[in-house]
Amino acid sequence: MAWDCTRRNRQSVHADPERIPGVWRIVMGATFVAAMGSVAAYAVQTPAAEPASDAPALDAETRIEASDCASCHAVDRTVVGPSYVEVAGRYRGQPGAAETVARSIRDGGAGRWGEIPMTAHPDLADADLEAIVAWILALPDEGEDRPARDAAAAVYAYTLADGADVELAFPIFVEGQAPTVTRDVFRGYLMYNSYCYRCHGQDATGSQFAPDLRVSLANGMTVEEYLAMAMVGDEAQGMPGWAGFLTEEEVRQTYMYVEGRRLGLVPGGRPPSDY
Repeated sequence: MAWDCTRRNRQSVHADPERIPGVWRIVMGATFVAAMGSVAAYAVQTPAAEPASDAPALDAETRIEASDCASCHAVDRTVVGPSYVEVAGRYRGQPGAAETVARSIRDGGAGRWGEIPMTAHPDLADADLEAIVAWILALPDEGEDRPARDAAAAVYAYTLADGADVELAFPIFVEGQAPTVTRDVFRGYLMYNSYCYRCHGQDATGSQFAPDLRVSLANGMTVEEYLAMAMVGDEAQGMPGWAGFLTEEEVRQTYMYVEGRRLGLVPGGRPPSDY
């Protein structure tokens, strides 16, 4: 999944004061003074809003969403790395817990939760880091104040072209409308053929630059391993990490698309969809 994305600098165009006629300078100056007077009067008349009781939590979650944390972590389930609840459960109440978690976020590394390395965040502002760590450590234990999970996950059965039956944890087709694919599978097609195809081949057919992902899945690559490879990458193999650019949902959607292609349920090219 090679990322070939060029960012364009945006330049603001400002008026040249020397080219503005004198009369317009007077008009503009008077307008500015009047506007500032109105703003000042409004500020005096408007009472300060009472801070929301959950402002710190919301602020911390906003900071998390603005970073790449959500690409690899979720509140109460494992994505690539441990859930925030697991982290809180391990370190809550320990001496120096906040410093330990903060150091893991800042420096990254592997070995604490497995062999998949965590990306370092040396540029994360101290205030953001402090708020995120405090929010994580304040989370309740697994199961506390949380809705019960479904007892059994849904299973979707399909018959392949060779007559074999398969069961998936996600639907390929809109119910009762095969071969029309679901929104997730169609989004996976769009994401894959916007980014992943550059190395892994158009329509998940493989190329000389990177493995055929259909073969990888056929050889037993799990969705968790797929997520980890996509988010963290493999520098030795020239595979970039996509954490912070693609979301967990988007990577899962590419997985659904590739699995559909591997099984022959999703055709090459643009699959039939309502989108």
